[in-house]
Amino acid sequence: MKETLQDIKERRSCRKYTTRTVEEEKLQAVLEAGTYAATGHGTQSPRMVVVRDVEQLKRLEKLNAQVWGKDIDPFYGAPVAVFVMADREAPTGMQDACLVMGNLMLAAHAVGLGSCWINRGKEMFELPEGKAILKEWGMEGGRYEGLGICILGYAAEGGESSAKPRKPDYVYFA
Repeated sequence: MKETLQDIKERRSCRKYTTRTVEEEKLQAVLEAGTYAATGHGTQSPRMVVVRDVEQLKRLEKLNAQVWGKDIDPFYGAPVAVFVMADREAPTGMQDACLVMGNLMLAAHAVGLGSCWINRGKEMFELPEGKAILKEWGMEGGRYEGLGICILGYAAEGGESSAKPRKPDYVYFA
């Protein structure tokens, strides 16, 4: 229990990665943690799409940057991106997908990887090119929508910041 609480306190978003390849066993451990996220009535409604191919990553980075309106690498050089998709047909689809994202990031920290939640997943897959990618992934038809992208890899020097102090009014007792 102490390790879990420590991981929660220590995990930070990583915005700079090395080129080191993520070992298969570490990636599988992170993905397995995602599959154990709590979901409404245990439906396991979200889907995860893992992208490691450099060319496919570049294509998705470009699409995400286009949505953001910036000419940058929004995946910060991470060698792995896990696209978490929410099931629109599930009453708790978005909430379920959010919990998957949380589990992925905490598990990444636990196995020594950096991670970061990248936004604009929903907007990416609403564009024609995004819809074409969903079709390539076998997710055409509008059932699944992008929630977020969990980028993974080894943190480069300066890639992670320290935690900010917690706000004194974060918790309120009624």
